[in-house]
Amino acid sequence: MASPLTGGAVERILNGETVEKPVLQVLNFKPIAGNTTDRYRLLLSDGVKCHTYAMLGTQLNSKIIDKEIERFAVVQLDKYMCNTISPEKKILIILELTVIANGADVGSKLGNPAMPSSTGAAAPSDGDGASNRTPASSEFAALVKPQGGAQFPARSTQPAPMQSSFRSGGGPTSGGDVVVLPICSLTPYQNKWTIRARVTNKSAIRNWNNARGEGKLFSMDLLDESGEIRATAFNAECDRFYDLVEVNKVYYISRANLKTANPKFSSLKNEFEMSFTQETAMTPCEEAAPHIPTLQFNFIPIRRLQDFGADKVVDVIGVCKDAGTVQTVVRRANNQELKKRDISLVDKSSAEVSLTLWGDQAETFDGSNNPVIAVKGVRVSDFNGVSLSMIGASQLQVNPDIPESHALIGWYSNEGASLQTQALSVRTGGFEGAGASWKHLSEAKSQQLGFGDRPDYFSCKASVAIVRKENCLYKACPAEKCNKKLVNLENGLYRCEKCNEQTSEFKWRLIVSAHLCDFSAGQWVTCFGAEAEQLLGNTAAELGGFFEGDHERFEEAVNDAAFRTFIFKLRTKMETYNDESRLKTSVVSISPVNYVDYTKKLLKDIAEFEKVL
Repeated sequence: MASPLTGGAVERILNGETVEKPVLQVLNFKPIAGNTTDRYRLLLSDGVKCHTYAMLGTQLNSKIIDKEIERFAVVQLDKYMCNTISPEKKILIILELTVIANGADVGSKLGNPAMPSSTGAAAPSDGDGASNRTPASSEFAALVKPQGGAQFPARSTQPAPMQSSFRSGGGPTSGGDVVVLPICSLTPYQNKWTIRARVTNKSAIRNWNNARGEGKLFSMDLLDESGEIRATAFNAECDRFYDLVEVNKVYYISRANLKTANPKFSSLKNEFEMSFTQETAMTPCEEAAPHIPTLQFNFIPIRRLQDFGADKVVDVIGVCKDAGTVQTVVRRANNQELKKRDISLVDKSSAEVSLTLWGDQAETFDGSNNPVIAVKGVRVSDFNGVSLSMIGASQLQVNPDIPESHALIGWYSNEGASLQTQALSVRTGGFEGAGASWKHLSEAKSQQLGFGDRPDYFSCKASVAIVRKENCLYKACPAEKCNKKLVNLENGLYRCEKCNEQTSEFKWRLIVSAHLCDFSAGQWVTCFGAEAEQLLGNTAAELGGFFEGDHERFEEAVNDAAFRTFIFKLRTKMETYNDESRLKTSVVSISPVNYVDYTKKLLKDIAEFEKVL
């Protein structure tokens, strides 16, 4: 049987020839120790010769983690680049590949490939006793390990520039006289380098004023075949470069500073970020456009979002299951009106999450026909469960022409549209806001919701059985952002311990304890503010007036809440106070029952049950 490998491909690639989509075998792989961003080094064979200096692009790490790439796997290199460190040392960086055969199915080495006569550093061995040891003298990408932990080129030795030869599917090598480095090879310990990258995103100019002074900045995201990096220009450099930079244009960039990136503010898969200085040069690339993508995503399955903490910035793709209406909200800081729209995204992980769009994007969004939405750099929030929100650096694409999008369209058409998903978010407003999982109260108890490390959210239709009148009303601090209970000084004045001020004014606030019931069980809940007012059918100010001027009317108003039915969104969490643990359930939102919509929900539930009967 003929070997499936592209014999002689290794030598031809290293000699600068074009090899269209070569098929090679992975004899072994190992992580490159010390990198904060995981990188993997591969030992590749074409059946004739081995190459020990192959590195997997970080966007392909999931293929290692998910065990798509195993020892003896046969792969096709769809896109790669070959960088020259020295005449004897060349690195093959793999950017896109297809697994042709699983390692377990192949089971052994194909052919009798020869190892290079001089490897310089310990390569991943193709033997069963492969060592995980990386010697300090490793020449792989001229790396050494300083005290900081990450691997950088040695300070004492300036490595030779790496000549980049970019190929996509066997395309021609890019021209130009400039010797460039791939973004993935940049480190703070390099002095002379040039990259050629596309600007995929550019922020507006932002001004700041704090104790250390004032200034302005803007940032941009840069992308080449090997990876991406964020660059920021401050003050004079902000003025110098802002008008020069155009999104989607390709530039040569050199002499900028590099430092460790803060992953909290970026989803880019690079452990470093770039700062422009007065020495920085940025020149448009005028020759034929190289094979540089317009955007690179690192998608996270929706179900995995609940594993991330608040403020994490990620890339997400999903089908728009439904889109809410445009709402107007007021920003507390400056009373500015903002437009927002919540949309629900689902994916193959059978999970659903709410994404908030803002401004013009919220007003112009069209969710008809269930488009695929890909978002780069969206922020995770723990508000109302797990939700997503667009930020200044976020980029949204509708029905992007990428494999993940095409796969989702097929999945949604075949099964996704009728699949029951787990909702990670609780959306407020209207019946459609029942975005959390619907539960009967007995289900919430039997499933022990709230007993985990994170709060649980669910929706239910329930009736008010009892409202406790005792201590449901109190005088609160009149300050806009303070609801602290006031201390009566018995001299016509009140004191707020939080604001540390005395005042003759106050505002009434509600904190209502109520017992809810449905056909299956009952549950005590706590209701605050606007939700408590809706439950009781009166404002806090009105009830406060009744309480002080007509106590009988106050009692009547509270009693009238009994036996009223609402759609509740509830938050439940085990909380500990004074070494005593207690399950605390509070009302997130409350809305009247729209019986037309509720009937549609019941019919949909019945249809789902019929499928499993």
